[in-house]
Amino acid sequence: MPSTERRSIWRQWGATGAAAAAAITGLAHTEAQAEPAADAPSRPNIVFVFTDDHAAQAVSAYGSKINETPNLDRLAAQGTLFENAFVANSICSPSRATLWTGVHSHINGVFTNREAFDGQQQTFPKILSEAGYETAMIGKWHLESEPTGFDYWEVLYGQGPYYNPPMRTPEGRVEHTGYTTDVITDLTIEWISERVESDKPFVVMSHHKAPHRNWKPGPDHLTLYDDVYIPEPPTLFSDHAGRGTAAKEQEMSIADHMDIYWDLKLDPHDDYWDEEASQWRERYRERLGRLTDEQREAWDAAYSPKNEAFLEADLRGRDLVRWKYQRYVKDYLRTIASVDDNVGRLMDYLEEEGLAENTVFVYSSDQGFFLGEHGWYDKRWIYEESLRIPLIVSWPGVTEPGSHNMDLVQNIDFAPTFITMAGLDPPENMQGRSLEPLLRGETPEDWRESIYYHYLEFPAVHMVNRHYGMRTDRYKITHFYELGEWEMYDLQRDPYELNSVYDDPFYEETREELKEELYALQEAYGDSDPQAPLEEQREAAEEIRAADYMMP
Repeated sequence: MPSTERRSIWRQWGATGAAAAAAITGLAHTEAQAEPAADAPSRPNIVFVFTDDHAAQAVSAYGSKINETPNLDRLAAQGTLFENAFVANSICSPSRATLWTGVHSHINGVFTNREAFDGQQQTFPKILSEAGYETAMIGKWHLESEPTGFDYWEVLYGQGPYYNPPMRTPEGRVEHTGYTTDVITDLTIEWISERVESDKPFVVMSHHKAPHRNWKPGPDHLTLYDDVYIPEPPTLFSDHAGRGTAAKEQEMSIADHMDIYWDLKLDPHDDYWDEEASQWRERYRERLGRLTDEQREAWDAAYSPKNEAFLEADLRGRDLVRWKYQRYVKDYLRTIASVDDNVGRLMDYLEEEGLAENTVFVYSSDQGFFLGEHGWYDKRWIYEESLRIPLIVSWPGVTEPGSHNMDLVQNIDFAPTFITMAGLDPPENMQGRSLEPLLRGETPEDWRESIYYHYLEFPAVHMVNRHYGMRTDRYKITHFYELGEWEMYDLQRDPYELNSVYDDPFYEETREELKEELYALQEAYGDSDPQAPLEEQREAAEEIRAADYMMP
């Protein structure tokens, strides 16, 4: 489609395009915002704790069967837990670009982990800063370009290490000693403490590396779960018989694709595998070399006995897969234990300093993650474990303590939500909707009935084919367009998404309705040429931002 036509469709978003789609999807924006509650504080502070790859199924407030997160549960007890929160593109950089802008990847220009974020474009921190908020970004940025719209920022280089992280600042590189999750919280508390005398409200982004690969536990949790058996997911040994080609040809299985050194922490000096068989071996050895003597001593004390026991066991077949699953998921959960500790530490600080009653506290993650379901780790798919994110919001005077929301929400909604929390109206060209009425316990009559998804990074690590799709409260349909294959799932009858019903005659009418709604979503959001080569889509996104998308 010519770029002029793309721009034309984008211009229609605020009027005819959205209105036409609203009849099907409930996407249209309402002009009137919910009136502030009588006891709600004006211009609250905002603390947003954001993790990387934290699966909702690893939060006990979401019913986790494998771990406990007492501080996240405490946060949920104070506010609202969203049961149906999803992402628009389940991969790190695109998800973060969506967070800042409130628009999908085909507008903000970050389709994969390979594009640098255009820092000139509109973001909610810029809007809040212009409205008198003090703004800070601390921790994982992962968008290549320097952060914009912040009074203060200190961010990790790329993914960052789990221990002793160097960090980027406007003045240059700063070295830190300690566990990265603790360091990020230390810096967050320090920034808040240095501006408590200010009469300005603040918004601080406290964004963690954890629990991203390679799941290195902190010093307080190195032996957590050592004597515990973590229940295996029922689909650990799934053969994907009821799915299409994409699921069968991925490279993210625990059985075949986890690295025994980098991922599973075997001593890099042990010759379990041939030296050339592990591309990550030297990298793991280098990272261990970054530890202080005290850190390395604690690390070896925790892992050496477990590694020796593994080598002696000489496991094969399914027994080896089961060992890999236990090692992987325990390390993953150990990193979450540190995140949970630090959520509690930050909550305690706000309470002790008398800030909690006028502070919105938000917890979420950039995407979900597979914890052995379907035999996988990582994310990227429209399947539930990857698509769904934890989202917990405590807003004193607004959210009902211990409440749950069942509406379909998405990470495009974060930016407009933060803007309305500050008492402002979101720009009309943001594609998300403010969650504020939902936080007040009121669902607008025209709230969306479906969410749109588009993943584009292929070929790439894990080899997940490009696909777009949509999810309603019951159904999901997706198109692996480079393979020419469709899949459809009835989540009520098949919650594990084991068997596609796309070709089932019983679902023929539903299938056509879902496809019609999917195409309406693409038109409404302006994803008008979703199967185009990436370079063309990058150029189109740049043109849209320059011609139609409001720039500061």
